[in-house]
Amino acid sequence: MTRALQRPRLRRAALRYADHEWPVLPGACLTGGRFVCGRPGCPTIACHPAVESWELEATTDVARVAAWWRARPHSVLIATGYAFDVLEVPAHLGLRVLGAARLLAGVVGPGRGQVRGPVAVTPAGRWMLLVAPGDPLRPELDESLDVLRHGPGSWIPAPPTRLPDGPVRWAVSPEEVQWRLPDSYAVQAMLVDALGLYARHADPRPLLPRQSTGTRYAA
Repeated sequence: MTRALQRPRLRRAALRYADHEWPVLPGACLTGGRFVCGRPGCPTIACHPAVESWELEATTDVARVAAWWRARPHSVLIATGYAFDVLEVPAHLGLRVLGAARLLAGVVGPGRGQVRGPVAVTPAGRWMLLVAPGDPLRPELDESLDVLRHGPGSWIPAPPTRLPDGPVRWAVSPEEVQWRLPDSYAVQAMLVDALGLYARHADPRPLLPRQSTGTRYAA
């Protein structure tokens, strides 16, 4: 997709998020495999905010959001710790939690389990589970290298932002769950269960060191 076609699509998504009170900020534009923000001397080539003091700039003002995307195909970034927190996990944990959440929702009825919410997936296989904001990680998860919480002072790239190896996409769109956010500790409890199940079924043979292909997004 050309940059000319990308800009309206990114703009529509940014406006939709802002209209639902998710604080949006413009990210650097993907150009030739690197991200360019236009700030003189910026050394960052990975996905990053295109504005200074991004925590102060993030907004739900649709007029301001529309102006940001009027001329450039900015990546769409959403500040976390306000409308929602994000629990970022590898694919094997994300799939287990998504399956458990769907099963529970089917048993107790839509909206009653409070465990199913929007889920975004990066092309590198990182799953981003959106949850109600404010709760820290449980100790079992805080000690795990597989789980990262995005709260105040962080952000995530939101669909349809394109990264060098592909687009960020929704595994569960906000519309699918009517923009509801699950309770963070309920989702964390499922992550604890998933970690235990994964550990019990892991190959007991020692693994050779390997380089992680996952990408973590921090401020």
